[in-house]
Amino acid sequence: MPEKNYTEPEPKRYHGIENDWELVVGMEVHAQVVSESKLFSGSSTKFGVEPNRNVSFVDAAMPGMLPVVNEFCIRQAVKTGLGLKAKINKFSRFDRKNYFYPDLPQGYQISQLYHPIVGNGEVIIELESERKRKIRIERIHLEQDAGKSIHDMDPELSFVDLNRSGVALMEIVSFPDIRSAEEAAAYLRKLRQIMLYLGTCDGNMQEGSLRADVNVSVCLAGNYEKFRKTGDLKNLGTRCEIKNMNSLKFLQQAIDFEARRQIALLEDGNEVIQETRLFDPNVGETKSMRSKEEAHDYRYFPCPDLLPIEITESWIEGVKETLPELPDEKKQRLIKQYSINDYDASIIIADPSISDYFESVAENVNGKNAANLFINELFGRLNKSNLQLSESPISSKQINDICRLIDKGVISSKIAKDIFDILWTKGGNPEELVESLGLAQLTDENQLDSIVEKIIESNPDQVKKVKENPKLKSWFVGQAMKETKGKANPKILSGIVEKLLG
Repeated sequence: MPEKNYTEPEPKRYHGIENDWELVVGMEVHAQVVSESKLFSGSSTKFGVEPNRNVSFVDAAMPGMLPVVNEFCIRQAVKTGLGLKAKINKFSRFDRKNYFYPDLPQGYQISQLYHPIVGNGEVIIELESERKRKIRIERIHLEQDAGKSIHDMDPELSFVDLNRSGVALMEIVSFPDIRSAEEAAAYLRKLRQIMLYLGTCDGNMQEGSLRADVNVSVCLAGNYEKFRKTGDLKNLGTRCEIKNMNSLKFLQQAIDFEARRQIALLEDGNEVIQETRLFDPNVGETKSMRSKEEAHDYRYFPCPDLLPIEITESWIEGVKETLPELPDEKKQRLIKQYSINDYDASIIIADPSISDYFESVAENVNGKNAANLFINELFGRLNKSNLQLSESPISSKQINDICRLIDKGVISSKIAKDIFDILWTKGGNPEELVESLGLAQLTDENQLDSIVEKIIESNPDQVKKVKENPKLKSWFVGQAMKETKGKANPKILSGIVEKLLG
């Protein structure tokens, strides 16, 4: 388990004209559950099909149609809660959240207000200087998604697509523990990463599978500490909610702008109005959408069509047994097993597909060499070519073969890069390429002795300098590498230079 060296909140200070201000952020993350069918119907959840194709009578709210709970969605929510070290509630219940919107056929949303499926949990984020913060989770509840209103197909008409209606969502609600825009991005990134490992949400922000509503407020410096001691939310100021953020970059811009907007209002003697706002990335500003509703405005009441969800401890234990190795645990194992550093391990665990690929590359070879080739050579080329890992023209087996050749001393790290270039453009077998192109390292000590002796004889002035500064011996190693076109074994060569120059 990772060491719990968490720090107290270190808020970003905003310096106003008269006062110093601190930022307070809480987030409501909507994560679409990975499931083949919807929360209360058997309709497909497949993305990208023609409008209104994945719609059952239940999704369209036809009279007399009753919802039936999808047990797999319950399992996915519990699995997510366990992955976040959260309390699993053995009793939960669905409620009706009543409001009108054109893409909400029932006129209400089935959600969980009073008895959510998951209680308190936590997410550990890592910041600069290896600083860690614990962001507390208040709850996770299940709810059905609404449809989608389309306003850009006709100058006068709007259209409704109900394919998304009824798709299962997990709403993950944090406490107001986030103290900067950077922490908010780190929190959402880590939450996404955990769910990818669990297989409970695909994390595709472009398709709307993961989006966040962000509650932002500002308070006078020191008031947050008062809140921590008393629990009085008044110390945190009036919050505004920024809806549907699906980009980490825009998330940070929106939070920073909103903080400065609220500070300007307060320092001018005005009040911050609690409201829902949208972020316009074209101008980098938040804009008012509607006044913020309170829970009682929705007239919540228990859904009469659905029985409460009651689960047993043995059922929860059965779900727990299916949990995979999660990012923090995997990171510590990779550092220990492959002797790689913290930075490299962080890159490798970013996505489960990346870590799986790396472990194929690093199988039974030197872990540091494997990480170097994987991160610097493979990822460098993928980024330059704008390719995904799944599109790589070089397989994990080919990189593993290169690592084996390095471990055996057949090739140097420099030659490995040359082989990488050939494999990237032409493909092939690393061992066969080394043999056919004559790329194997020179390890014959007599041959290397002769090469170094000639360099020493040709550079008497440089020899004199070495006597004054022994570090200059590396110059002779470099010259010999040039002479052998990079094929000389660096370790053997360094030994010969040391021997001949004393």
